[in-house]
Amino acid sequence: MPLLLISWAVPASAQNAIKPIDDLLDRMTLEEKIGQLVMTGIDSPLGPDAIETGRTGSLISFNDAAAIAEAQAKARNSRLGIPLLVGLDLLHGFRTLFPVPLAEAASFDPALAARNAELAAREAVPAGLNWTFAPMVDVGRDPRWGRIVEGAGEDVRLAMDFAAARARGFRAGGIAPTLKHFAGYGAVAGGRDYDAVSVSDYELQNLHLPPFRASLGPMTTVMSALTVTNGIPASSDVGLLRGLLRDQWKFNGVIVSDWGAIDGLVKQGTAQDAQDAVRQAMAAGVDIDMASGFYAAHLAGEVKAGRIAMSNLDAAVRRVLALKFELGLFDKPIADPDAAEKAALTPELRTAARETVRKSAVLLKNENQILPLKPDIKKIAVVGPFADNAFEQLGPHEARGRPEDAVTLLKGITERAKGNGIEILHAPGCDVTCYEDKGFRQAIEAAKSSDLVIAVLGEKREFSGEGASRAFLDFWGRQEDLLEALAATGKPVVLVIVAGRPLDLRRASEIVPSILMAWYPGTEGGNGIADILFGDEAPSAKLPISWPRSVGQSPFSYDTPASGRPYVPDARYVLRLIDENPTPLYPFGHGLTYTKFAYSDLRVAPVQSMNSVAQASITLKNAGSRPGTEIVQLYVRDVVASRVRPVRELKQYRRVSLAPGQSETVTFLVTRDELGFRDERGELIVEPGDFKIGIGADSTTELAAGFTLEK
Repeated sequence: MPLLLISWAVPASAQNAIKPIDDLLDRMTLEEKIGQLVMTGIDSPLGPDAIETGRTGSLISFNDAAAIAEAQAKARNSRLGIPLLVGLDLLHGFRTLFPVPLAEAASFDPALAARNAELAAREAVPAGLNWTFAPMVDVGRDPRWGRIVEGAGEDVRLAMDFAAARARGFRAGGIAPTLKHFAGYGAVAGGRDYDAVSVSDYELQNLHLPPFRASLGPMTTVMSALTVTNGIPASSDVGLLRGLLRDQWKFNGVIVSDWGAIDGLVKQGTAQDAQDAVRQAMAAGVDIDMASGFYAAHLAGEVKAGRIAMSNLDAAVRRVLALKFELGLFDKPIADPDAAEKAALTPELRTAARETVRKSAVLLKNENQILPLKPDIKKIAVVGPFADNAFEQLGPHEARGRPEDAVTLLKGITERAKGNGIEILHAPGCDVTCYEDKGFRQAIEAAKSSDLVIAVLGEKREFSGEGASRAFLDFWGRQEDLLEALAATGKPVVLVIVAGRPLDLRRASEIVPSILMAWYPGTEGGNGIADILFGDEAPSAKLPISWPRSVGQSPFSYDTPASGRPYVPDARYVLRLIDENPTPLYPFGHGLTYTKFAYSDLRVAPVQSMNSVAQASITLKNAGSRPGTEIVQLYVRDVVASRVRPVRELKQYRRVSLAPGQSETVTFLVTRDELGFRDERGELIVEPGDFKIGIGADSTTELAAGFTLEK
């Protein structure tokens, strides 16, 4: 089957804009054309009159409605009156912050992500924003990499579904999404941000490119990575940007560089100087220079000297203008700051944020059914530096989120406890760096005088996100010492983790009976987590990333390629570590709830259909005493193939809600394309032969049934 060509119908608004674009191009000076390809921030080096003189066509890092309105007024008063693209990272909301993207992916609910993206856009548009540098669609498999928090985790299927959903939601809300970072950024060496990427063409096609391919559509832009992929900087990679993205996938939207990526070409040593960097980026098809200033300073000279063709410049400008027409910017009134304030933090937004917290928090461990909290509990000690810390709770890339708008975990727990007549004692124990133990005594005394302890530990939000790679994944400072002291009191301890990545839980998992991964839960974090702790809502989320036992296992993923010497316990010459169990502490897809689900009667049979080749079903029963939602996961293995294939791959999943004692037959139809892979050129290959299927609660489910795909 040939490579899928991505195309879509051009909206009528964009079709109608062709003549106005031609008219504008005919009237534009060289400097005004270049201005459309220049993005600047608040502290623009171009000077205060850059907008009025047409020397910039887009803005970044503006989140204040009044400042945006002022800038757009200047643009409207320029000679040609071309409005500005105004972009901001809306990774998990604008003013109302949802749980971070990795947390949202734990819901295994792409429709939830689409709705949240649309709500974020609807909150941001009244403030004057029309473009977002989201979603990040990089597949992340190394928890040392800080930016793993921005994506959907390690799995390709999940990454594709959430990338497409988020892009769809932003478009529905009136904002142009940006798919980033093209391509392979999630595989930086050693998890070190900005380091080089070295992946085979086969891995690129099957792991890193599918989320981009799945998400292209109207109003979409693509951001070129600032990293080097296989020896070539992504922002000057003609084969990747022009050959693959433009020519093969037929993408004719805007390509924007990452921050300073064109400047980086000189530092990376592939461009001799700034002029050479400009030539390389333009040759590759980068339309907008984000913040390096190289296009502003040197593009005109290169065009005048004939080293960059005017036709190439015009093509880039045309794409930028087409996006502005597609967004309707020429017809939109300048945003009213008062309207922006009214659109923020509405009950609808807060309700959606709270629901997302409930659907994204992962119950990792729950010995003796400590959770939900029992009615006989009369006093709870809420301990830890993250319990009453709204700033940290919001997480990185907070857009216009404000700590004063957030409900902290302490506040949410306290408010909920009032209804049960439960007394709450609070002692942070230490600050978020936790270098000193001066507050330990107060925390321990609170624990001793309580029936149960909720310990809220984690990592500062500046330790997660861009530029926040870590060599160790321990709880920072002496937090683990505090946890051990609390456990030593003999009181049951519920550990709630506020973080953007898996942390080292080797010790914690041994000494506490219950662990809840809250991630960075955002504005409504306290209310949503309280809903789960008190049992008003049962947890349903599953891990979108394998939780390693030790940082030494990183990078790590469940879908490892089949090995000639697979792991066998107590054997030496197999795929193993001599000083650590090579399996995860908690596998991809793991997550507990307050009831028990039983799987039985797995059936797989080939089917004759235009789209489907096999039907797989399982009987799911709620064998517990509480209602609950299970995320049923279907995994496939290609038994014999022309390439070494993964030992298992997630292909489909479904959220199923059942009452106590209720059963349901969950059926999946497996398509032919789901059984294939792409070769090094991007051709989809579907080979006949035997396949194994397993349906279960996580990625350790047995692949117990099979079928044969006929030629």
